[in-house]
Amino acid sequence: MSYHELSVTVTVNGEERTVALRGPGQTLLDLLRDDLGLTGAKEGCGMGECGACTVLLDGDPVPSCLVPAAAVDGASVETIEGIAGETLHPVQKALVAEGAVQCGFCTPGVAMSSVALLRENSHPTEEQIREALAGNLCRCTGYARIVKAVKHASDEEQP
Repeated sequence: MSYHELSVTVTVNGEERTVALRGPGQTLLDLLRDDLGLTGAKEGCGMGECGACTVLLDGDPVPSCLVPAAAVDGASVETIEGIAGETLHPVQKALVAEGAVQCGFCTPGVAMSSVALLRENSHPTEEQIREALAGNLCRCTGYARIVKAVKHASDEEQP
């Protein structure tokens, strides 16, 4: 059996998907963007340092550029496209309301890290927010508005 005959079955945003793998270097980010058309997660550094590609893997925030696609068989992945329902998620609303979005490149990763934090700790301190976002780099903001937005979202009812 060649590598091209291998596939993974992964639940993405609540929907089970089976995807044929294209090669041993394929990452979860590649699978999401190229195979499933979910382009919210961005490739920034490609080394897991910037957080632009952050998604939730079995509930935990991970840099999807470092996760081999073959490793997600049987897993659950949640992307920025999956956190909103009929309306924006409270984190997304708060990022907009607080002016914490500028160019938007880092925003999906920031949002996903924030969602994971608020699911674990619905009322985090500023220090806990900063720690949770330490792996998300933003070149446009000074982080103060992002932290304020996460605090704002923690005051909203979490879905």
